[in-house]
Amino acid sequence: MRHLLLLNPNTSASVTTLMQRHVALAAGPDVTVHPYTARFGAPYIACEASYAVASHASLDLWAMALAQSPVAFDAVLIGCFGDPGLLALRESGAVPVSSLAEASFITAAKHGRFAIVTGGQRWAPMLKRMAENSGLGHLLAGIHTVAPTGAQLAADPVAAKILLTQACADAAKTYGADAVILGGAGLAGVAATIQANVPVPVIDSVLAGTHLVLGPDVPPSERKAPAFDVTWGNVSPELTALGQQPGL
Repeated sequence: MRHLLLLNPNTSASVTTLMQRHVALAAGPDVTVHPYTARFGAPYIACEASYAVASHASLDLWAMALAQSPVAFDAVLIGCFGDPGLLALRESGAVPVSSLAEASFITAAKHGRFAIVTGGQRWAPMLKRMAENSGLGHLLAGIHTVAPTGAQLAADPVAAKILLTQACADAAKTYGADAVILGGAGLAGVAATIQANVPVPVIDSVLAGTHLVLGPDVPPSERKAPAFDVTWGNVSPELTALGQQPGL
């Protein structure tokens, strides 16, 4: 049995529950999913400020999970289409770590040029930057944001399906994309329900993240044991315990 740590760096427990269900189905019966929800931050990440706090929340959740869990985790998935804390966790952890945007870019790039559809207008420049930093920016055909945030879309699935079907079809046509990423933790499972009405593959970011982090292509960790290379001050006890001790 493998153990997958699922971190939700926002404070919405309902999003954690939604992701856990879809991650567990995608992971299969030989993987146990251990979900954790941020204990501080925003209910949904939709701007630079909430993203910055979510990076701290990801690290805090990881440290808390290590302190509380009786089992050793085999991999970590950050459940946010923005990957807050990804590089820090990859540097500090001793197991493979991935997240939703990174995994979606890698998955979509296998089809060729890709577009992104997500909720919340402020995500567009943030996602463009992430694609460029991933080395796949040259394959990003365009970004289509819809006005509702992912949280608002998840709250009204019927209206969300209508809106996102049109948005994905429009993105494929407008940008000439070979695939469309439907990004957002709160949109887990929606891609499968709209695929028949979109002319190119629709990538579910949560499923992409699950498959990548449990597969052979996830970047490996170079650290033998989880730790930070700094001495923390005024952070959680769990983060403090993983930091360097004074004088070392």
